[in-house]
Order: sequence, then structure tokens, then C-alpha cells
Amino acid sequence: MKQLFCWLSGLVLTLTPAVALAEGVGYSRGNAILYFFAIAVVLIFGIHDIFHKRWLTWTSAIVIPIVLYMNLPAQ
Repeated sequence: MKQLFCWLSGLVLTLTPAVALAEGVGYSRGNAILYFFAIAVVLIFGIHDIFHKRWLTWTSAIVIPIVLYMNLPAQ
């Protein structure tokens, strides 16, 4: 089950930019936010999985999405 979840997650993260480019515009801020949100979830889970510190997980859950949102290019 874990292998299936990893495979499907990799497939979704691989195809998300292709779906954003297939819309014709080449860039959509809404799709980029969803893609960055998926990256943030993986990063926060990885920090929790490695360190197992509640304060570090909560801090990263606040800081990582803000930093990724600020890295979005302007429209």
C-alpha cells in the first residue's frame, strides 16, 4: 500500500505541471498554488518524519507555505 501511495504521489506531482501547461496560457497562478501546496505537504511531512518534534513541525507548517507562496511569480 505504501508503494502504491508513493507511486501515485509521484505520478500526480509529475503530471501537475503538464496539466498547467495544457491549459493554453502556460501559467496559471491557481495551478501553481496547488503544486506548491503539494510540495509544502511533502516537506512538512518529511520534517515531522525525520525530527519528530511537535514544535518544529508546527513551525515548518507555518513557515514553509508562506515562503512558497512568496516565491510564486507575479501574474
